[in-house]
This record gives sequence, C-alpha cells and structure tokens, in this order.
Amino acid sequence: MSVDLNSLANSPRVLFTVALQPLQGDRFQPTGFPSLGAATYQTKDGAKLLVESAQSMANRLETTCWDVASKRPIKILDGISHVTVTRKKEFLTDTMLEAHRLNSPYLLENRLDPSFFDQLKKDLGGLEEGPIDRARLAEVLLRYDVGSLVHGVFLAKKELAGGRLRIARALSAFIEASGVRVAPSGGVKNDHVNPSGVTKDGFGNVPFARDEFTAERIDCHVNLDLAQIRGYALGAEVERLLILLALHRVRRLLDGDLRLRAACDLEPVDRGAPIAALRPEGFTLPSLAELEGEGGLPSAIAACREKMVHKTVTYEAELKKGKDAEGDDAVEASEDDGDGAEQ
Repeated sequence: MSVDLNSLANSPRVLFTVALQPLQGDRFQPTGFPSLGAATYQTKDGAKLLVESAQSMANRLETTCWDVASKRPIKILDGISHVTVTRKKEFLTDTMLEAHRLNSPYLLENRLDPSFFDQLKKDLGGLEEGPIDRARLAEVLLRYDVGSLVHGVFLAKKELAGGRLRIARALSAFIEASGVRVAPSGGVKNDHVNPSGVTKDGFGNVPFARDEFTAERIDCHVNLDLAQIRGYALGAEVERLLILLALHRVRRLLDGDLRLRAACDLEPVDRGAPIAALRPEGFTLPSLAELEGEGGLPSAIAACREKMVHKTVTYEAELKKGKDAEGDDAVEASEDDGDGAEQ
C-alpha cells in the first residue's frame, strides 16, 4: 500500500513534538559549547535547557541512514544521490557524513583531482550574475546529493556563483528540556601506578567535577518545511521523494538509538504510541514498515532514479595538520557538541 501524503497537500509545514525521557535514571548530559558550557535560557514558562542543537540533529538524522559497517547508505536507499570520496583506494568520507555535505573540502578543495568541482561549476554555470535560479540549483543538488535538499547546503566558493548558492534546511529538529535542575557530581581519574605523577602529561590522579541535569519534561521538536520543498519546483515525484526521505529519517531516529552522548541516552516516553503531528491535524508519522515498504521509499526512489547519480571522487592530497592549539580547540568543540552543519 502506498504511503498516503494527501493530508499534507495544503499544509506549509509538518510539526511534531515528541516527549522523551532518560532511558535509565533521571539525569542526562546536555550538549555543551566552548566558553559557554550547557546552554540554559529563560522563557515565559521558566528556565529551559538546550539538550541537542539543530545543527547536531541534522547530522544525527542523516547518519540514521548510513550503514557504518558497509560504509554506504542503508540498503533501502539504493539509488539516491551522494558523493563518496576515496583515498589510496580506501573509503575516506561521503557527503552523507560531511558536516557541510557537498561543501566538503575533500570535494571543493581537491586540487589534485578537481574534476568534480569542475563538473559542479559547469552544471551551475550561468548563475554567476543576477537572481539565483533556485530550480536549477535544486536540480543540480538532486543530481549529486539529495540530502542537501533535505538538510541544506551552502556552497561557499566564490567560483560557484560568487558563493551565493545556499539552501536552508527543509527538515530541522532540536531537543530542549523544561523545568531543569542541575545534578552536580564528580569523580577521579585514577593512576594506580603513580598517583602523584605529572598530570599535564597524563599521569597521576585527577579529580574532576561535572554537571548533569534533571528535567520535568524533555521534548524533541521536528519541523518539515513542505513549502520550501514545493518551492524547488522539481515536480510531484521529487516532492514525494523528499518528504518520504525526511519522514523516514525522523522515524528511524525516534525508533532507533537516541544515545546522544555517553551520559545522554533518551527514548520516547511512549515508544509504542502513534506519533501525531501538531500540524496538520490528523497526520500521523508513518511507521518504518510503511516507509520502507514497496509503496514508500523504494517506489519513490525508482521514480526519480534517472535524476540522481552516485559519484566517486579520489582525494590524494596530503592531510595537513593545523597548528596544535587550533587542532585542540577543534577537537574540544567537536566532542562537546557534535555540531557541524551551519546552514
């Protein structure tokens, strides 16, 4: 049976709010930011806490569809467009894993093999001056990386229409907590060989403090911008594909693993209940079986298969390291938040 999207026909958005809870206990570790820590803020309803940012959720939604073992999209997505990068004949990365998708340095700064950049520049030719032809931009993005039309992209290269080519996220999500309280705790990194060793070199015992949180309520908010998808002007078959791809990622995220970090393992409060949309009323998130059934993604991908390609690009340039201090900062930020895409 075909997944019924008729109730979305006149709606500009699909909005979901799903109540979450810690999988075990009451505490959880929110996202953190360099020089800021946990992101708390005041609202008319009291103090709230950002548990997971929109940037990080975009990456998490996309990786729900990535098969880590085989280093490719999950089988059900065979036929979608994406770009794989190899190095020394081994897998290096893919646009589905890159924080900025097609705006990856392994594609756009690949000076030893600029073939993909040159092809992209050729396909986007004619957009250098005047208003951006968004339908043409969307057509090119669909051809090489359909995820860019779901999660957004910013081709920040002056050679590509002066760096003006940008698509906002059609699918966005974030997790926030209400009624939060700090749950302070701590511990000690023990060195049983040399407890009084030089700690800056990694030896010795190191006591530490940490703040986790409890909350009266934790919500995952999801917003799918249907008006933006229709604005791509790519036709009904592509619109259906993009909507199903987005709903599929939301469903896989909520049905799957919401372990956001070591001490933040969440799950829906009522995992077995239907997930009804706030808008439009009456629409329910299809089940994974419906989305992955023949009337869901497989037929939608098949209908658009001729418009999408899977490209493989080689990156053989040296992987240069930045300055030590800059590198340390980058690692710290990545571990704190897992954020990447800033669209």
